[in-house]
Amino acid sequence: MYQFFVESEAIQGKTVMITGEDVNHIKNVLRMKPGEEISVKCAEERKEYRCGIEEITEDMVRCTLYFIKEDGVELPSSIYLFQGLPKADKMEMIIQKAVELGVCEIIPMATKRAVVKLDEKKAAAKVSRWQAISEAAAKQSKRAYVPKIHLPMSFSQALEYAKTKEVKFIPYEMAEGMDCTRKLIEDILPGQEIAVFIGPEGGFEEKEIEEAKKQGIQPITLGKRILRTETAGLTVLAWLMYLLEGKNIL
Repeated sequence: MYQFFVESEAIQGKTVMITGEDVNHIKNVLRMKPGEEISVKCAEERKEYRCGIEEITEDMVRCTLYFIKEDGVELPSSIYLFQGLPKADKMEMIIQKAVELGVCEIIPMATKRAVVKLDEKKAAAKVSRWQAISEAAAKQSKRAYVPKIHLPMSFSQALEYAKTKEVKFIPYEMAEGMDCTRKLIEDILPGQEIAVFIGPEGGFEEKEIEEAKKQGIQPITLGKRILRTETAGLTVLAWLMYLLEGKNIL
């Protein structure tokens, strides 16, 4: 079943209106017809609205609400991925896969060893592109909402933004062994907010690790091998998804 996102004002009683780029996609790409059923989700609510298409025009798709399905697809904890800016188009892949794995928000970071430097104009254009990738991935993976992609922050700004999160990790090659990492992750409780800090290609400087530790961010190991920046964050997210899905079931 195809899924689309709308703003809350698009849902009025039993009527759901779809506008914007999705109209062309429904009409000319998917070639859907009145009577077909679709899934509609609202960014402000973690609910699924099952609807039937009633009318398709040039700039609007009018649907009738059949029933509302309460959220059951999201992880029981919110995960915030703080990603050091990588080179080339790696960020696009990271965003796509992180959204599929259940991340809540993605915060790009300008760290000391990050090669990529974005001025305000370039950053805004990049984030617009990244947000579109997040939406596409959310649709594909049937997420209840579209994870937010922030404008790039400095490392100190990222530390400040993460200050209120209950659980905070930063993979570091000099961290203690896997037993310590395993215990830290297994102790996470459903409902806790989790911040994961990932460095760029060159990793974090030792001074940045020390700053993170002062803010209560726990260094962890990802194993005996050195992982690329585009692999490291997804590894942690996969571990967290496995753990939290299991606790959610229990």
